[in-house]
Amino acid sequence: MTEPRILDVVTIGESLGLLSSEEAGALRHGSRMRLTFGGAESNVAIGVARLGGTAGWIGRLGADAVGEVILRELRAESVQPHATIDPVAATAIMLKELPVPGSSRVRYYRQVQAGSRLTADDVPHGVVATAKILHVTGISAALGPGPLGAIHRAIEEARASGTLVSFDVNHRGSLWADEDLAVKTYRSLAQRADIVFSGDDEAALVTESHDLRAQLDTLLEWGAHQAIVKRGHRGAVAATRDGDYESMPAVEVPIVDTVGAGDAFVAGWLAEQASGAGLRARLATAVACGALACTARGDWEANPTRADLAQLERQPADPVSR
Repeated sequence: MTEPRILDVVTIGESLGLLSSEEAGALRHGSRMRLTFGGAESNVAIGVARLGGTAGWIGRLGADAVGEVILRELRAESVQPHATIDPVAATAIMLKELPVPGSSRVRYYRQVQAGSRLTADDVPHGVVATAKILHVTGISAALGPGPLGAIHRAIEEARASGTLVSFDVNHRGSLWADEDLAVKTYRSLAQRADIVFSGDDEAALVTESHDLRAQLDTLLEWGAHQAIVKRGHRGAVAATRDGDYESMPAVEVPIVDTVGAGDAFVAGWLAEQASGAGLRARLATAVACGALACTARGDWEANPTRADLAQLERQPADPVSR
C-alpha cells in the first residue's frame, strides 16, 4: 500500500553549526560571534516550511550542544527532523568572518565530524515514501562514500515509492581533490533526478557546454523532467522535457549576504512544485525567494514567507509600513 504523502519535501544531508562574526575585522582581534547553523539541505527544508509547505530533514548530528541547537531551530521552523545522533563524532562547524565590510570568508571543520559519517543505514525506513519530493545536493555527496551512499539509498526509496527526486549540483571545489570525480558524481545524480538545479558555472562544468540552451537540453537528455539554471543577478531559466521554456529576470533588492540564496531559490521552486503550480509560477517564486534571501545575514534567516513575497510584489514607495 502506498504511504500517504504527509511531507511536501524531505531533504537529506549535512547541517553544521555556524559561528558568524557580528562585526567586520579579523577574528584574531576578538570579534564577537553568533551561533546559529546552516547547510544546504536544511536551508531548503526551512524555506519550504516558511512558504507553508510541510518539510523534513534527514541527517546525522553529534551528541552535543551544537546538535541540540540545530534540532531546536529546525523544529521551531516547523521542519520535521530525522536525525541519527552520533555517540563519537561532534557536529560539524563552519566559521564565518567578515574581513572587510561587504565580504565574508568561511572555513569548515567537517572532515571527521558527524555529518560526514552519514551512511545509508541512517536513512529511516519509510520517511522518503511519505514525501512528494526528495531533495539532495552535491555538497553532501562530496563528503565521502558514506554520505553519497545515503543519498543513493534515499533515491532508491524515492524511485520505489513514486517520490520525485530533486538534485542541486551545488559544487564546492574545496571538497573535491579530483574535479573529474566531482563531475562524474554530479552526472550520476543528475541522471537519477526528475528535477535538476545548477548555477550557470556549475551547468558548464557538468555538461561541458557554455551555451545555456545546450546546458538545459543536456540535463533533460540525461533523464530530468525539469532543468533549471540559476544565473544570479541575471535571473534564471527553466526548461521541461515537454518543450516548455521560461526565463525570468532577477528581482532587485538591497544585497546584504548572498549565502543561502541558491537554497532559497530551490525551496521556492519545490514549494510551488508540491502545490501543483505551473512552470512560470515556480520560476517566479524561486527568483523572488532567492532575492529576498540576500537581504539579511545567515544561511536561512531571510527565507521568505508568503506574506513577504506579497509585500515584495507591492514594492511600496514608502519603505515604512504603518
